[in-house]
Amino acid sequence: MPDPGRLMVLTHPRPACGRPLEQVVADCVGAGATAIQLRHKTVDSRTLLETTIRLLAITAPAGALLVVNDRLDVALAAGADGVHLGPEDLPLPTARRLSPPDFLIGYSTDDPDEARRAAAAGADYLGVGAVFGTRSKPGLADEAIGPDRVRAVRKASGLPCLGIGGITPDNAARVHATGAGIAVLSAVMSAPDPAAAVRRFLAVTTP
Repeated sequence: MPDPGRLMVLTHPRPACGRPLEQVVADCVGAGATAIQLRHKTVDSRTLLETTIRLLAITAPAGALLVVNDRLDVALAAGADGVHLGPEDLPLPTARRLSPPDFLIGYSTDDPDEARRAAAAGADYLGVGAVFGTRSKPGLADEAIGPDRVRAVRKASGLPCLGIGGITPDNAARVHATGAGIAVLSAVMSAPDPAAAVRRFLAVTTP
């Protein structure tokens, strides 16, 4: 089963650098990002499918994974590497039943007990956060679970984990020390040079 690796970059439909999303994704995987998660909550299904197909043509040759946030239907239709689900999305057992064996399914939780259940239900990796709080999702700015919770979720589940939420090059090593990879949105998508931001993260999370 594929592993999301050390660094997953979540996308924003309009990167702050002003370059097209496709170019930013190419720059990120070229700089060493191991996975991209396409995240666009408001776009229609056709546009999301077309975007997924365009990004897959960039990530696949670079050896990076492409995961679609929430939308299993779009991920399967486009031939993406996986989907990332949350507690309010399609249930994990259903997603697993509908997916081919080598299809990657991620799930979001910061609770060790739920992490065990997610592993039993077919999740392949977990997104755990918000580690340091985040403004990328409403209501999480002051909810910082800390690296110790990431370690606990990883231990409980036995799955690869990605810490997410408020992670910067200054604190990324604390997450990496738990044995988890990292997932970032704002720190890359809001950067004037996304590729340089990716390289900074990888520099501080190198074993």
